[in-house]
Amino acid sequence: MNTKEMLEKLISFNTVSRESNLALIEFVREFLESHGVRSELTHNDEKTKANLHAVIGPKDVPGVMLSGHSDVVPVNGQDWSSDPFSMWEAEGKLYGRGTADMKGFIASTLALVPAATKTNLKRPIHLAYSYDEEIGCIGVRRMIDVLAEAPVKPAFCIIGEPTSMGVAIGHKGKTGADCTCHGVEAHSALAPTGLNAIYLASEMIGEIRNLQEEVKKTGYRDSEYAVPYTTLHVGTINGGTALNIVPNECSFKFEIRNLSQDDPIALMKRLDAKASEISSRAQKDFPGAEVNIEIFNEYPGLDTDPNAEIVTYVKSLIEANDHFKVAFGTEGGLFQERLGIPTVVCGPGSMEQGHKADEFVEISQLEKCDRFLGRLLADLQN
Repeated sequence: MNTKEMLEKLISFNTVSRESNLALIEFVREFLESHGVRSELTHNDEKTKANLHAVIGPKDVPGVMLSGHSDVVPVNGQDWSSDPFSMWEAEGKLYGRGTADMKGFIASTLALVPAATKTNLKRPIHLAYSYDEEIGCIGVRRMIDVLAEAPVKPAFCIIGEPTSMGVAIGHKGKTGADCTCHGVEAHSALAPTGLNAIYLASEMIGEIRNLQEEVKKTGYRDSEYAVPYTTLHVGTINGGTALNIVPNECSFKFEIRNLSQDDPIALMKRLDAKASEISSRAQKDFPGAEVNIEIFNEYPGLDTDPNAEIVTYVKSLIEANDHFKVAFGTEGGLFQERLGIPTVVCGPGSMEQGHKADEFVEISQLEKCDRFLGRLLADLQN
């Protein structure tokens, strides 16, 4: 299969994060095996999802890891022109869920396999495909646990998220948290006899906004990002059951996307202190009042030295001189933090098309990725 044919096959698997990715992983495993390449799978607890790791070439020397995630975001509520899980072509573009983010890169790496297995590689290619990246880089952590025990680790990692085949050397870290506010229920005609949990949530959200303004005005800045400072954002809120009932519970989710210079745990501690202050004030009249914050997901940012060997190396392969940082997150920070593997992000397509209806990747971008991987394969023979 060429890259386009491989991408069409990968798109046909509905791997939205809430669904299983096993059908796709089994297809990839069988494809690799047909070319003499053995795969190692790491599953989730329910055995409904799996990561796949495979090595082509010698296993006793460091090589290059090509990393991608198999899951895609939902299509619910989006106005697609055609079936999002059946790829179609128009005007030099390939459409379908995951074409840009990021099955295009995976397709290109798999299309490389027949040539790679017929080549006398001096250094290996690692293929690493993970699950549940879209909901917080969840699955890759189990693959990393296994790689951490390996006697020889990859020298470099290239994550193929869509960067229009440019070299991205950094992205922010992310911390996701739940805030649950407990009030006291009452009839709305007697509202002052209860404690409105939505009001508690409003106070807490106000504190988050105040901290955001402080960080924006006085915090670290990095001009290589479109938003050059750490951000705090409330994304969902849920509270109340009826208009005539003072709600006894309200919850919301918020996130911190931090520059490498900012410590998200320190920011969380400040918010925890504000939650305690709000709780203490409310408890003077309502002993059961409480505002609790719990982190449900976090991953580190990526901050690769622009003069690092991997940056120079990948630039030489894509024949470019510049680099940049991206707004979206990847598993790159985990590879770098937990395994010490220097990492960059470089892949076909643009995130401007990702997560939208009629997502697409330009065929020219896939061709550019194929050439890049061809040069990588040639270099690993030396």
